[in-house]
Amino acid sequence: MKVVLLKYNAGNVQSVLYALERIGVDAVVTDDHDEIRSADRVLFPGVGEALSAMQSLQEKNLDKLIPELKQPVLGICVGLQLLCAHSEERDTKGLGVFDVKVKRFSNRPNLKVPQIGWNAIYGLQSALFKDVKENSYIYYVHSYYAELCPWTIARSEYGMEYSASLHKDNFYGVQFHTEKSADAGEQILRNFINITDRK
Repeated sequence: MKVVLLKYNAGNVQSVLYALERIGVDAVVTDDHDEIRSADRVLFPGVGEALSAMQSLQEKNLDKLIPELKQPVLGICVGLQLLCAHSEERDTKGLGVFDVKVKRFSNRPNLKVPQIGWNAIYGLQSALFKDVKENSYIYYVHSYYAELCPWTIARSEYGMEYSASLHKDNFYGVQFHTEKSADAGEQILRNFINITDRK
């Protein structure tokens, strides 16, 4: 199986590569369109700020390529946010795979932004979460979140409920860092690599 990670200036590539190695998967990091199209699985990691990440995708014409991909694609953290229609972070237009808005956590008493650390996921509804228990703890670092929507397949709560994970057709997204989420994160990566049921 050919697995690729998208190469652009916001990809948190090395830690994702290590996580894949831990589950016995070798992956190629590339921005070559033919390499990406021919892959069996595509991972779209991301850290940092949405607008500069989108600009990097545009420079490589990956903003045109990604929505056209037919194989399973997994957006991680900023990768999930960029798959959405719009982010409040610097008024960034996203790729529009998920017609949902990405909003900033509001500053409230006792609610620190960004959310950094472990939090539970629940309402798990997809083969992406096979053998992952309800209320498993996973690792977050983020100030922005995707709203709840028809494509929500997992939820978390941080002052309010939001989408921990999204799924539409061959596209999946997780707001948390699978590569830093211990056993649950590795199981989710393993499930993505093995996924055949896209319902």
